[in-house]
Amino acid sequence: MRIVFLGTGTSHGVPVIGCSCSVCCSPDPRDKRMRSSILIESGRSSCVIDTGCEFRMQALRAGITHLDGVLYTHSHADHLMGLDDLRVFSSDGRFPVYGLKSTLDKVKRIFPYAFASLPYKGAPQLEAVEIEEGESFSVGDIPFTLIPVMHGMMRIAGYRSGSFAYLTDVSDIIWEENSRRLSGIRTLIIGALRDRPHWSHFTFEEAVKAARVIGAEKVYFTHINHETGYSDIQRRFAPYAESAYDGLEIEVSDEN
Repeated sequence: MRIVFLGTGTSHGVPVIGCSCSVCCSPDPRDKRMRSSILIESGRSSCVIDTGCEFRMQALRAGITHLDGVLYTHSHADHLMGLDDLRVFSSDGRFPVYGLKSTLDKVKRIFPYAFASLPYKGAPQLEAVEIEEGESFSVGDIPFTLIPVMHGMMRIAGYRSGSFAYLTDVSDIIWEENSRRLSGIRTLIIGALRDRPHWSHFTFEEAVKAARVIGAEKVYFTHINHETGYSDIQRRFAPYAESAYDGLEIEVSDEN
């Protein structure tokens, strides 16, 4: 199974508008971060997790021509606002988007025209597929389990497929609920905002601690802000944990 990091930045993106810090001005292309999203490909099936503001540019850069669905972690703007560009994938009928009921209810309120029973010509035609916490389901031929995690005071969705898990915007993995669901994870993509504590995001150190509790063998940080550059993260945490970057491709096992 192939994972492509479409974006690895936080809600502001990197560089931040109007900022002249060393990371925002860095010449290293790995310090240029669009909003967080990944593409997952296995056999003839493919899907993305989240459609942030730059989804169109990310899809063009990655050469995406087909998707079987989109999985949403939550309804914050930096994970959602590229939804309208899914119109190109719904020309042959309703295109499925997956997530918790609480998330999809908000998505439908923000984009009511995309779920209308009599859709406007040219608008996205989407089908909301509600997934319960801990439920297993498939997108095309790719199996997933929805892993509930905390994002501050919000319960949001992480996703597992085989021995790989994607937990972005996380501040608590709710281990007492997820110990079985996360057992056997070898590759973990996890949100790590910065060094300074944040009420709704893990720091780098907190993300590493959570990864060790899970038992992950390899860790990739995502949803990173502009306070720490790629090379500094690598120096401090590699080889166990690495900074993902936009365009990075990795192979993960599709077996549990």
